[in-house]
Amino acid sequence: MQGFINSPDSLLASINLGNQTGRLILITGPSGSGKTPWCLEFVKLSKASGYNPVGLVSPAVFKDNIKVGIDLINLVSDEQRHLALRRAETGGDQFPAHWNLNPEVLEWGNGILGQLNSCDLLILDELGPLELDRGGGLTNGIELVSLRRYRLACVVIRPSLVGTAWSLWPWAEIFHIPYNFSSETRT
Repeated sequence: MQGFINSPDSLLASINLGNQTGRLILITGPSGSGKTPWCLEFVKLSKASGYNPVGLVSPAVFKDNIKVGIDLINLVSDEQRHLALRRAETGGDQFPAHWNLNPEVLEWGNGILGQLNSCDLLILDELGPLELDRGGGLTNGIELVSLRRYRLACVVIRPSLVGTAWSLWPWAEIFHIPYNFSSETRT
């Protein structure tokens, strides 16, 4: 049985409705809509409810209200590493166009995903063009989602990649974040 999703709270309530396995929610929305804060709020609420979410979250790093980087957080250990810096900060020349990715951190994240087994809650923020279009990056995440060894997985996907993700995982539900979600604005 699936419940209506409009917040991290409603998603948490819906997983308590039954014992289904392999439920996949693709979280999507435009850049800046709050996909990562939504995931972080869901992680916080799920931990408070006794769940142990596993996976990776990649929050933005801001300097003077400008996004200058992206970190990667292991939800099991809370270890955080710098995944990417905006090109203007580093002057590099690799894919993707606006970011210099740290290959060691990608390898670290991929290793974490490769070691995960069955779980109640899998959070993966995000699988993007590097993974879905180019076969690089956090490729173990694609396999992990496909194996369906979770009760519930929440995977962040950019709107332009929803069709690609849907072709890989036709059982997925799609949740569009229709507003600028911020856990600070919640009451």
